Amino acid sequence: MQIIETVVGVKEQVAAWKAAGLTIGLVPTMGALHEGHESLMEAARAACDKVVVSVFVNPLQFGPDEDYDAYPRDIARDGAVCAAHGVDVVFHPTPEEMYGPAFNTYVVMETLTDALCGASRPGHFRGVCTVVTKLFNIAQPDFAFFGQKDAQQLAIIKRMVADLNMNLQVVGCPIVREEDGLAKSSRNAYLSAAERQAALVLSRAVRAGEAAVRAGERDAAAVKRQMSAIIEAEPLARIDYVEVVDGATMQPVDTLGRSVLAALAVYIGSTRLIDNFIYEEGE
Repeated sequence: MQIIETVVGVKEQVAAWKAAGLTIGLVPTMGALHEGHESLMEAARAACDKVVVSVFVNPLQFGPDEDYDAYPRDIARDGAVCAAHGVDVVFHPTPEEMYGPAFNTYVVMETLTDALCGASRPGHFRGVCTVVTKLFNIAQPDFAFFGQKDAQQLAIIKRMVADLNMNLQVVGCPIVREEDGLAKSSRNAYLSAAERQAALVLSRAVRAGEAAVRAGERDAAAVKRQMSAIIEAEPLARIDYVEVVDGATMQPVDTLGRSVLAALAVYIGSTRLIDNFIYEEGE
C-alpha cells in the first residue's frame, strides 16, 4: 500500500491503472477511521480492482465555531487500518495541496442543501461538494462509496454526480452501529462515559420512529413527536433537528410515502451526533 500526499502522485498512479484496464473504487474520509469506514473499504475491495481511500480533514466543510482543529488526526493508525483492508493507495494531502493560494472555485448546490445539516451548518455542503468533486477528478473512480449515516450528504453527492454528468457510480452503504446501537462516528471519541451512555437516545429515537412507521404510522408530525420525546427525556441531550423529509429532495413532508428520510441531529454535551432511518413505500 502507498500513502501518497500529492495530487500529481495520485493522478500518475491512477493513469497507470486506467491504462491497464483496471477499475477504481474511492472511499472519501476525514480519517479517524472506524468500522463504518472499514465497511466502505470492504465494499470497494469487493467491487473494484483497485481501492483509493482519501484521508483529508477538509477545512471548507467546518464552520468558524466547529471542531476543525480538534478533529482527530492519526495517519499512522489510519494507514494501518487501510492496509488491513487491502487498500492500494491512501491519498493524504495537506490543505495547501488541495487548496492553493489562489483557490477560488466552489461547487454549490441548491434545495437539497437548505434543510437538515445544511440549515444548521451554513456552507458545510459547499465544502463537501467542492472537496468531493476534486477527489473525483483526482482519483477518477468508477465507483465511490459513502455511508448512509450521512444520508443527506449521500443524497447530495448522488444528485451532484447526476446533474454534472460525472462518469462514476455512487454507492451507499448501510449504517454500522456499536453493539448497543450507537451509530459509528469519529466524533464518538469526544464523549465522556456519561455522554456516551446518553448518546444512546439517538438510536432509541430512530428505532422508535422506525417501529411506528412499520406499525402503520404515516403522519410525519407524529413520527417526529415520538422521536423528539425520547431525546428530550435525556438531560444531556439537546436537539438540533428532528425531521422527516423526502428522500430525494430533502424537503419536509407531511405524510410518509415513496422514499422518506427520518433524520436527527443531537448535541450530547458539546458533541453533535447524527442518525437516521429510511422508509421506502412497499417495504
